[in-house]
Amino acid sequence: MKVFAHRGYSGRYPENTMLAFQKAAETGCDGIELDVQLTKDGTVVVIHDESIDRTTDGAGFVKDLTYEELKEFNADAVCGGIHGFVPVPSFEEYCKWAKDQELVTNIEIKTGVYYYEGLEEKTLELVRKYGLEKKVIFSSFNHTSIIRLKELAPEIPCGALLDHPGLGNAGYYCDRYHFECYHPGVKGLTKEAVDNCRKYGILVNVWTVNDMSALEQVYEWGCDGVISNFPEVCKRWVQSKDL
Repeated sequence: MKVFAHRGYSGRYPENTMLAFQKAAETGCDGIELDVQLTKDGTVVVIHDESIDRTTDGAGFVKDLTYEELKEFNADAVCGGIHGFVPVPSFEEYCKWAKDQELVTNIEIKTGVYYYEGLEEKTLELVRKYGLEKKVIFSSFNHTSIIRLKELAPEIPCGALLDHPGLGNAGYYCDRYHFECYHPGVKGLTKEAVDNCRKYGILVNVWTVNDMSALEQVYEWGCDGVISNFPEVCKRWVQSKDL
């Protein structure tokens, strides 16, 4: 079972920052999950919320700020500034780093609240620029975004993100739309849903797995991956089970 670091090593470091990604890589995890949005001037940036209020010392919406303005805010403010100044990274900065890493990147397209014009195309352009086509998975709660990405790049795996409790016939659904992966929330996930995915050859990557009971359960059900804030703990446990 693969372990993806949720927004990097977000359990210990400011989420969706290069620091969190670098620390995640040091754990030996298999991949990184991150989120992308567009700034006012059309730069693809790595940030989860549509506003910067929760994750930085600034305020306002990503869509209303230029990238130069966004870079002025400190994402480490949520950690009390103990790591110094940690900016919100551009997706291109991440790609430059990721091209030399043995990691799979799960890129969540954040078009569920604002449908950013051209976000899918701009993100794919950067993936191709840095030769990451075989090292990424696209996912989104807005399935029109991954349908669009399937049109643009049918060779790149896509995952249908579902909130709790997800779909009982997720395997059929993903197969119907040519999605290779199903990404359900761990709360409410059932063995029947996992088995339905198995029936159609769909991979199951579960979010956000942060406690041992959930980790043990999804491992027992044969899920393919977990997305966790604590990748080091998860990776060590999975390795112990695979010995």
